[in-house]
Amino acid sequence: MMIIVGAKGLAKEVLEIFFQHETLDNLYFFDNLSADAPKKLFDRFLVLKNMDEVVQVFNETGDNRFTLGLGLPAKRFSLTKLFESSGGVLASAISRKAMIGNFGNKIGNGCTILDGAVITNEVFMGKGCLINPHCSVSHNARIGDFVEISPGVRLTGFCEVGDFSVIGTNAVILPKVKIGKNVVVGAGAVVTKDVPDNSLVVGIPAVIKKELPPFTR
Repeated sequence: MMIIVGAKGLAKEVLEIFFQHETLDNLYFFDNLSADAPKKLFDRFLVLKNMDEVVQVFNETGDNRFTLGLGLPAKRFSLTKLFESSGGVLASAISRKAMIGNFGNKIGNGCTILDGAVITNEVFMGKGCLINPHCSVSHNARIGDFVEISPGVRLTGFCEVGDFSVIGTNAVILPKVKIGKNVVVGAGAVVTKDVPDNSLVVGIPAVIKKELPPFTR
């Protein structure tokens, strides 16, 4: 049994991972916000609408696992806390079409790694990260908790990305650059130097555009 938290676009991509692993039986989705969410996704998978239904599934199946099927660090974090407060156990969803090295990698609980992602060796990845399609994460990179890496991003060797940061589509982080916590890197940016916490950076080379409100756990 598995509950995919979310029932929109990204959740449907996560569904493909379970198809690859041939584990579609007893698969549920969760959406407690969308008034237009169907009762069943693709006329097959029940969409749970509140935590009472989630707890009922946990009790009936004896399996408390859930995985994240939505983007944005704050939403992934808050829903993880909600499910864990009801006894849920966060699990990763990793595509068979992702290429992950066999040496020295540490991938935290609840990571979502989609088709075409490339993770080499000696990479550390914290809890609840989202690695979108066709990203590359090179050797000795360190990624914090609940980081979102958008499609086409290039994280080069020895770079770091702090907790709750978002790296925009097709951005490049150069070697040994450190991205702080709660940072947003704009789409297509090339980051050539360290970025402090709570910053929005854009451009080539990337420059600080504004300061962001601190993220509170």
